Amino acid sequence: MDASRNPEYLRKTTDAVAEFKSAFKAFMELHVETKDAGVGRGIMPAAIARDGVSPEELQAATDRVARAAGRASAAPGLTRMYIGVSTLPEPVDPIAAWRSVTLPKPVLEPGDVLDSAEQILGRLEALTDKAEAELPPTTGVEAMHPTIWGAARKLWLDGHFRHAVQSAAETLTSQVKARTGLANMDATNVYEKVFSAKSPLLTWPGDPSDRTVSSMQSGLSKYAPGLNMTVRNTATHVASDEMTAQQALERLAALSLLAHWIDECEGPA
Repeated sequence: MDASRNPEYLRKTTDAVAEFKSAFKAFMELHVETKDAGVGRGIMPAAIARDGVSPEELQAATDRVARAAGRASAAPGLTRMYIGVSTLPEPVDPIAAWRSVTLPKPVLEPGDVLDSAEQILGRLEALTDKAEAELPPTTGVEAMHPTIWGAARKLWLDGHFRHAVQSAAETLTSQVKARTGLANMDATNVYEKVFSAKSPLLTWPGDPSDRTVSSMQSGLSKYAPGLNMTVRNTATHVASDEMTAQQALERLAALSLLAHWIDECEGPA
């Protein structure tokens, strides 16, 4: 799952980081920074508990930050927000390393943790905006056939647009096969058989001699197999995931139209 493309997940992660920042600020209110207390830096912790703070109060505040840090632990990876420290070979995760401010030879200063949390919040907001912009237009989703959107939704939200189209097309074909008893037939052949000019298994409702009915029946005999070849086959046989959201949306809309027409057809239920 590509969480960076899921707006709901990104919003929850943003809330978790905001909770972490708030808990850490409350934690720091029980401490005094050693740079403000005139205590030597580098060896001593960056923050020490204030006089008069009870062990129970300190432990409760520590627990709140630790839990919040756990809930926000995915955020630095999602936003690629790490802090380079000259004495360490690898960049530091500012959320995971928050506790170091109270330890000897601290890796981070309290300001580093708070500033990083704020940057993470900003980056998460930008990722959320981008993910939401890549979602299908609301009106398009509301009008889309439930079979098509139901099969495509999760893959679409993860940013796998080509696979979303492939899943929707194959799901529709599977339903047609099940309805007509052609489970073992190739997808294109299924549509050719189902809408055969001589003995179709699915027919457009109405008098076959009516021009509109005749036109719809003839059109379905071309549209359904043609759509399978141009949409389903290309989405299935292309080895890359290169399909834009707009390209995928247009293909899903075409499949949705076919799904609605199939629902209207008479034939095996």
